[in-house]
Amino acid sequence: MNTIPVPTFQPRLRVFSRAQALSVHSAALEILEKTGVKMEHAGARKLLVDNGARLYDDEWVRIPAYMTENALSTAPRQILMYDQQGRKAMDLRDDNFYYGTGSDTTFTLDLESGQRRTCTLQDIGRFAKLVDGLPNVSFAMSMSNPKDIPKIDMVYLYAFNEMVRNTNKPLVFIADRKEDMALIHKLACLVAGDEETLRRKPFLLNYSEAISPLRFPENVVDRLMFCAEKEIPLCLPSGSNAGGGSPVTLAGAMALGIAENLAGLVIHQLTQPGAPFLFGPNVSALDMKSVVVSYGCPEWSLTQAALADMRDELYGLPIWSFGGASDAKVVDAQAGAEAMFSIITAMLSRCNLIHDVGYLEYGSTSSLEMVTIADELIAMSRHFTSGIPVNDETLALEALQRVKAAGSKGIFLMDDHTFENFSSALFQPELLDRSRFDTWKSEGERDLYRRSNEKARDILNEHKLDIEKDASMLKEIDKLLNSIS
Repeated sequence: MNTIPVPTFQPRLRVFSRAQALSVHSAALEILEKTGVKMEHAGARKLLVDNGARLYDDEWVRIPAYMTENALSTAPRQILMYDQQGRKAMDLRDDNFYYGTGSDTTFTLDLESGQRRTCTLQDIGRFAKLVDGLPNVSFAMSMSNPKDIPKIDMVYLYAFNEMVRNTNKPLVFIADRKEDMALIHKLACLVAGDEETLRRKPFLLNYSEAISPLRFPENVVDRLMFCAEKEIPLCLPSGSNAGGGSPVTLAGAMALGIAENLAGLVIHQLTQPGAPFLFGPNVSALDMKSVVVSYGCPEWSLTQAALADMRDELYGLPIWSFGGASDAKVVDAQAGAEAMFSIITAMLSRCNLIHDVGYLEYGSTSSLEMVTIADELIAMSRHFTSGIPVNDETLALEALQRVKAAGSKGIFLMDDHTFENFSSALFQPELLDRSRFDTWKSEGERDLYRRSNEKARDILNEHKLDIEKDASMLKEIDKLLNSIS
């Protein structure tokens, strides 16, 4: 019997109807037209006014809807990211999703002692190397905000250098001022070979933030316009967290965050039409007991799923989101539960660039073990969201006939079909333990934290870059760093 292959249905989470998406979008446009944004950058203020925006109260600018629609029409629907060797690495569009770490934590859980301590420059390199050795983590961020550097106002340049030296994967980076951006861009050109190659095959993406509600500081807009001019991919989420920087209701928080994101997009596209821009505000919740912005709350996962719906219904732009993070202080059951919840919901929503993998303590603490565990949780989620293929091979009717013909000795475990298909049909965990109790006990009764610690140590001790960095290029980087020290 020949069956007709059935297209695989891949599970998908949807939150907004088209009507809901349009209502939130309309509210965002109304915020921009009636309230506007506080634009502290004189050049961007003039750029907006010259193209149809209206100035009032010195620095406040009202942006009409047609300017937003024009910006949405010129922003690219796809952002292709490459690794540092010029190989295609991430195709940011539609249902494609990629996970990576976060940035700027103050503390980390020491891999050797297990104790919480302040971050060092070396930690950035260790996280980057771990990311390079994990198959399901696609890009690196610094994960640290160290103080042990020669020149503290150049912390982001030193962080970028550490990432470059320890991974070939794409990088998402932070900068503080336009001067930082220019130096990091210069360093990135050395890695890529030249500026034109970097423009054609970008391996870096900048993360910047506006300030909710509706404030655009000069240094933020400097970075925004620099990235547009150089065509460095950029995301510009804001702090529109429910109950803090925005209304406590999620629809109101989303409308405000989207308005801020769209205002940034308008400036970005006026500066350089067609420059790559990753859409998506951060809409989490301010915990009313602790007054911290929660990384483990369901609201953030819910709003980013709704933003993915708005991408599909209205915007078409690739979107930014988060996953694999927790409010827990150590790698415990809470950390695993919250990390898995955000990983699977981000994947089911088909968010595109998903950051903050490995965060603990609401983004204050990083953990090498947590990143290692999340790598496996991403693999498990990927297996689930890939769906169930239905075709002649997977229906296995011929295998059934062979097993039946074997009579009482027939068992699928002995059939070739099982050997040929088990690795693709069944999820094979590496860290999660499925052994029998006696085996687990005889092997040292190791829990998940201990297993992840050992795996992280192994990667840091043994992993090598698939292509080593060019020695002359590294010398040029050293020369650049020494010139500013």
